[in-house]
Amino acid sequence: MKRPAPDKFLLFYLALSGPRRRDERGDVPGWVMVTVMTVGLALVIFTFAEEPLKALLTRAFDSVN
Repeated sequence: MKRPAPDKFLLFYLALSGPRRRDERGDVPGWVMVTVMTVGLALVIFTFAEEPLKALLTRAFDSVN
């Protein structure tokens, strides 16, 4: 039985363990994550602060007139 040459084993090992191309189609870019988090934070803040903000703006507009 003939055995393969050691260099073929080395090439096979390098092919399996070498750096692989990274497929970036599944990654979420950083700016998308920041945008989503900012919108979420704004919604949470507005949920709890809606009435005080309305009162504050109403007083401010009334004082201008």
